[in-house]
Amino acid sequence: MNQNSYIPFGDLKGPRLIFAAFVLALANFMVVLDMTIANVSVPHITGSLAVSSSQGTWVITSYAVAEAICVPLTGWLAGRFGGVRVFVVSLIGFTIFSVLCGLSTSLEMLVFCRIGQGLFGGPIMPLSQTLLMRIFPPEKQSQAMGMWAMTTVIGPILGPILGGSISDNMSWHWIFFINIPVGIFCALAALRLLKPAETAISKIKIDSIGLFLLIIWIGALQLMLDLGHENDWFNSTLICALAIITVVGLIVFIIWELTERDPVVNIQIFRYRGFTISVLSLAFAFGAFFASIVLISQWLQINLGYTATWAGYLTATMGFGSLTMSPIVAKMATKYDQRGLACFGLMILAVVTLMRSFWTTDADFMALALPQILQGFAVPFFFIPLSNMALASVQPHEMASAAGLMNFLRTMAGAIGASIAVTLWDDHAKVARSEMVSNLHVNEVQNTLMQKGMSSESALAYISSLVDKEALTLSANHVFFILSMIFVFAALIIWLCPKPQKGVGGQPIH
Repeated sequence: MNQNSYIPFGDLKGPRLIFAAFVLALANFMVVLDMTIANVSVPHITGSLAVSSSQGTWVITSYAVAEAICVPLTGWLAGRFGGVRVFVVSLIGFTIFSVLCGLSTSLEMLVFCRIGQGLFGGPIMPLSQTLLMRIFPPEKQSQAMGMWAMTTVIGPILGPILGGSISDNMSWHWIFFINIPVGIFCALAALRLLKPAETAISKIKIDSIGLFLLIIWIGALQLMLDLGHENDWFNSTLICALAIITVVGLIVFIIWELTERDPVVNIQIFRYRGFTISVLSLAFAFGAFFASIVLISQWLQINLGYTATWAGYLTATMGFGSLTMSPIVAKMATKYDQRGLACFGLMILAVVTLMRSFWTTDADFMALALPQILQGFAVPFFFIPLSNMALASVQPHEMASAAGLMNFLRTMAGAIGASIAVTLWDDHAKVARSEMVSNLHVNEVQNTLMQKGMSSESALAYISSLVDKEALTLSANHVFFILSMIFVFAALIIWLCPKPQKGVGGQPIH
C-alpha cells in the first residue's frame, strides 16, 4: 500500500474504522498488562505452589524472554503468513496459554505456559501498531498512534493494581483468566473487520541460524539480568559466562544478519538516521521510566510499609495525565515539530525524577503522588512523537520490521533499566549505611532509648532499623538523580534526528 494514495480497506471507515482501532489497541493493552500483572502476585504464587521467591521470579522472566525473542520476528512472520493472519493466531494462542497458566498446579507447568504466552504475545504489540498505521489515512495516523500509545503506557500502571487486588481478594489464577474474554473478543473482531487489510505474503525462507543466535544471546542476557543481583554480578563465574555468551552472541548475530539475504531481523532498518535516533532516545527514556516505576514500588513497600495494592494505587496516579494528554499530544504531533514535543516531555520527566531525589522517609501520600501526576502529563509527549518519528522514517513495506525492532529494544531497555536501578539501589544503600554508622554515636542514642524504657537489644534493633530505612532512602534518591540525567540525555539526542514532516504520514525521512 502506498501511504500517499490511501484507499479505505473494504468498508473500514467511520464507526467501523474506530472500532477496528479500538480492537487493535485493546489487544495491545492485554499483552502489555501481562508484563506487570504477575509482578506483585509472585508471593501468592510461590506460597500456593510451595516454591522459593527466587524461583517464583521465573514466572515473570520466562514471559519476558519468550516475548523479547518473538517481537523482532514479527516482520518475517507478517511477510511469510500475512499480518492479520499472524495477529489473529497470536491472539488465539495467547488466550489458550492464559487458560493453561491459570490451571497450572506446579511451577514447571506455569513457567512452560508463561513461555507459550510470551511467544504468542510477542507479535501482538508490533502488529497492532503496524495494522493501525495500515488502516488509517496518513493525516489520521498520528491520532491512531496516540490511542495505541495510551494503552502501552497505561498497561504497566494498571498491572500492579489489578495483580495485587485480584491476588489479595480472589486467587492468583484469575490474573490469567481475565485475559480469556478479551482475547476471544479481539480475535473474533479482528477476523471480522481486518481481513480486507491483510498484508502481501511471499515465500520467505526462515533464517534458522539467525533465529538460533537471537535465542542464545537474548536468553543469556535475560538470565544474566535476572540472576545477577542474587549472584553478586561479575564476582560469579555463571554471570561472567552469561555476559560473554551475550556479547559474543550479539556480535555474531549482527554480522550474520547483515550478510544474510533473508534475515530474521532486518537490521538494515538502522540505516535510517531518523529511525535510529528516535529508537535510541525511546530506549533510554523507557529504560529510565520503567526503572523508576519498579524502584518506587519496592521503596514504598520496603520503607514506608505500603501494601502491594496501595503501592500500585500511588503508581497509578499518573494514569489520569496520560489518558488526558494522549489524544491532545497526538493532535499536536500533526502541527508541531515532533522533536520539540519529545524534548519537552523528556525534560519534564527529568525534572519530576529530580523531585524524587529529595524524598524522605516521612513523606506523605500527596508528596509522593505529585511527581507521579506530573509524570503522567509528560509521558505522552515523549512516547507518541518518538514512535511516530521512528515509523515515519522507514519505507511502508518495512513498517512491520521497524515496529518489531522498536518494541523489542524498548522491552529490553525496560528490563535492563530496572535490573541496573535495583542493583545500584542495593549497592549504594550499603555504602550509605556504613557512612551513617561511622558518624553515629550509637551508645549515646542507645542510652537515651533505654532511659525511655527500651531494653538494650530492642534499642539496638530500633537504631538498626532506622539506619536501614534512611540508607535505602538516600540510595533511592541517588538512583533517581542518575535517572533524571538519563532523561536529559534522551531529550538532547533527539535533535540529531532530521526534521520530521508533520504527522506520521508523508514521505519517509532518510
